[in-house]
Amino acid sequence: MRIKFSLKLFLVFFFFAKIATAAENQHLNHASDHPQIFHAFTVEADTGEARDGKARVLDVNGWIGGDINRLWLKSEQKTFGKYDNKSEVQALYSRNISQFWDAQIGVRHDFSTDFSSQKPTYLSIGLEGLAPYMFETNAQIFLSDQGNYSARLKQEIDISITQKLITQPYFEAEVFAQDVLSQQVKSGLAEVEVGLLTRYEITRKFAPYFALRYHTKTFGTANLARQIGERVDNFIVSGGIRLRF
Repeated sequence: MRIKFSLKLFLVFFFFAKIATAAENQHLNHASDHPQIFHAFTVEADTGEARDGKARVLDVNGWIGGDINRLWLKSEQKTFGKYDNKSEVQALYSRNISQFWDAQIGVRHDFSTDFSSQKPTYLSIGLEGLAPYMFETNAQIFLSDQGNYSARLKQEIDISITQKLITQPYFEAEVFAQDVLSQQVKSGLAEVEVGLLTRYEITRKFAPYFALRYHTKTFGTANLARQIGERVDNFIVSGGIRLRF
């Protein structure tokens, strides 16, 4: 069942990627006799301490394409002590639909989650862009290969202290439409993470940073974690490097 679902998601993504490539080439051919494909990637890697062990984060986020159509690639790996672990990858077709917003559709696969050792695959549909007051926003809805619905909202903003010193508060929340006991999740708001990353941009492409994060499971999911003896929340202090290319 999971293999069939993953194959269907791959075919959906491949179909939209082909449309993206054709549309972008047509757009560029009208605009120039020498069409170009651009890219932009950001890598953040840090290590530190959580309440009950080591903490590590590796976040890769970027795109390949043109002004209208892009292929977004996202990878996130988090280890916050003994109980909080997340590892996922996403491949998304992204199309610009307004001055500040892109619509995205594609595939997400989890290698591990904050909740269990399950490895679900999802169809992902979402919006990414710039909300009022310069909040970078990523909102996604997921349909898993087990038929479960969930949603994620992440917002962050850069606040310049000096020309090179920048602090970046962020907020991330995950919601489930139903109980998913195989993933130790109850319906409703399942987890929240808030953080503050402060970086010093030696150059635009290279910046060390210091991170403070607080991660917690909430409501029914938190009660379920307590019942099986897992930690509900975690406070993380770490330092790392941000690269852009």
